[in-house]
Amino acid sequence: MTNNRKASLLLIYTGGTIGMKVNPEDGTLHPFDFSQILDEVPELGKFAYRLDSFSFDPIIDSSDVEPAIWQDLARIIKDNYDSYDGFVVLHGTDTMAYSASALSFILENLAKPVIFTGSQLPIGEARTDGKENLISAVEIAASLDVQGHPRVPEVCIFFDNKLMRGNRTTKYSSDNFNAFSSPNLAPLAEAGITIRYNDGIIRKPSEWNVPLKINLNLDTRVGILKIHPGITPEVVGDVLCGNSTRAVILETYGSGNAPSKSWFLDVVHRAAQSKILLNVTQCFSGAVDMGIYSNGKALQNAGVVSGQDLTTESALAKLFHLMGNCSDNKEVKRLIQENLRGEI
Repeated sequence: MTNNRKASLLLIYTGGTIGMKVNPEDGTLHPFDFSQILDEVPELGKFAYRLDSFSFDPIIDSSDVEPAIWQDLARIIKDNYDSYDGFVVLHGTDTMAYSASALSFILENLAKPVIFTGSQLPIGEARTDGKENLISAVEIAASLDVQGHPRVPEVCIFFDNKLMRGNRTTKYSSDNFNAFSSPNLAPLAEAGITIRYNDGIIRKPSEWNVPLKINLNLDTRVGILKIHPGITPEVVGDVLCGNSTRAVILETYGSGNAPSKSWFLDVVHRAAQSKILLNVTQCFSGAVDMGIYSNGKALQNAGVVSGQDLTTESALAKLFHLMGNCSDNKEVKRLIQENLRGEI
């Protein structure tokens, strides 16, 4: 902290492994009362922050997270925005990257930290990663710069000593402590003996005192088609031309390539007449550039829009947001290629 004012933070527990303890009688996992967080993580008391908590009731397994949960989270942050300096969201890991991406678009004029974190092991376990993740997330959420402004006024994920922009992350491992990665953007901060901030890439608001707005309009009519060898005309047609979708994310090979067979391009061209088709790469890192190879160029000519280096999670959240606020597909196609929250 750069001044003597006591920082105040709200911990929001949605569910997930981090908030679980083992029942000694039957060995099963049960959520603990987050109002007693200092009993579980007494190290937090050394910061002398004011820490309040809010728990979802019932708590949500992250595999059950839906857009309504994102809207609830946004409302909680909005309702408490003026009372706290920052927010730490405790969330299950399976859909954390989706939730962090979604909140980055829903929260407009954000000027305070919203840090998602969680763990691979329950916080009561001897070898848990939960304590370290939570302690560092809390310290980062309370940190101020030399002007007295929040050091990281973004929606982020903190995991395994790295602070990553939320809409740049993807879950990387199901069983390692380094569960998340930001393949196309360096960490915003890294926690070692000290927390080292990468101030040059942290996004700051153009004005600090603009009221927070939440835009809860989401259109979720989005499908995802992962291109693979042997994909059939029936599968492609069902996904791209189905009546229930307004947009489809195509997960393509390499820099944005897909089969060049005439039947495939015919279906793509037909779907592109009425739908938003967004091209993202299957590769863990890198970006779509449909101008490099003829197969990618054919997709571009058929009406597919480049997702550049969007993750699938961020592409989905961004489409939900843009489509929920714009009925014109051409305008959505234009905006999807603009960098709105540091996602590109």
